[in-house]
Amino acid sequence: MLKKLSNSIYYLSNQNDKDRPTLGLVCGDQYSLIIDAGNSTQHANDFLREIEKLHVPPVKYLVITHAHWDHFLGMNEFAATVIVNSETDDVLTKWRSYKFDDSSLEEYVHSNQMNKMCMEIIQEEIPNRANFKLNSPDIIFEDRLTIDLGNKVCILEKISSTHTDDSTVVYIPDEKVIFLADCVYSTTTNSLFHYKQAMLLPMIQDIQKYDADMFLLGHESICDLDEMNKFWKELTTASKAVTSTSLDHAIKSFKVENNRNPNDDELFFIKAFVNDYIIQSNKF
Repeated sequence: MLKKLSNSIYYLSNQNDKDRPTLGLVCGDQYSLIIDAGNSTQHANDFLREIEKLHVPPVKYLVITHAHWDHFLGMNEFAATVIVNSETDDVLTKWRSYKFDDSSLEEYVHSNQMNKMCMEIIQEEIPNRANFKLNSPDIIFEDRLTIDLGNKVCILEKISSTHTDDSTVVYIPDEKVIFLADCVYSTTTNSLFHYKQAMLLPMIQDIQKYDADMFLLGHESICDLDEMNKFWKELTTASKAVTSTSLDHAIKSFKVENNRNPNDDELFFIKAFVNDYIIQSNKF
C-alpha cells in the first residue's frame, strides 16, 4: 500500500526481507514522476497497481537514483521517460549486455558480478527471462536537472556519496522533501563493509544545502529533520574517532573525546570507518 506524505507525494515502503527499496511518486498538475524502478518486474508492477488506485496525473518520468540492481531492474515496466546521470548510465550499459537465463546468472554470481540474492530475486520475480533485456534510459544528465510536473518542480542532482559514485537525489522545494535513496549508506568492497570517510563531509554538505524537513531513504523509508541531524551527528562523531586501521584505538579515542562508550549505531559506524582505512591502506 502506498503511504501519503502530502497531497502530491507518495511512497511505497521498503521491504528488507525481499531487498525491495523505497519507491517514490511525485505528482504535479500535469504529470507524475517516479523515483526508482524497483528490484524486479514484480516489484515494479506491485507499485504500478497501487498508483492506479490514486487516479493521479499520468506518469511521465522515472528517475533511477543509482545503478544498484534493486533500484533499476523493474524499469522496463514503466511507460515513462527514464532519467539517469551519466555515471549511472555507464553501469547500466554493462547490465544491458547481461543474459538472464539460470546458467548465465550463476556465472555472474560466481564471478562476483552479481550477488546471490540478486540472482534469486531475478529467478523468482522476473518471468520470461529468456527474452529479458534491460531498456536504455531516455535522458542522461551530468550534474543537475530540473523537471516541472505542472506547479510541482523536482530538482535532480548527482551528489557526493559514501555509498556509490553515481548517487542522484530528488528534491521537491515547495514540499521541503528530498529522496535520498541509498546515498547515505555504507558500501562493500571485497566483502568488507565500509563507509567512505573521504566522502562523508562532502556528502553531508551536498544534502544539507537543501532546505528539507523530510528525508526518504532507500531502506528505512522516511526520517524527519531531527532524525537526520541525529544520524549526521553519530556519523561524524564516529568518523572523528577513526584515524587508523585499529578498531581498539578508535573506540578508545571515542571514549576519551565523548566521555562515554559509543552506542550501537556509533559502534557500527566506527567499524565501517576502520574498514575503510583497511581498504585504503591495501591500495598502496
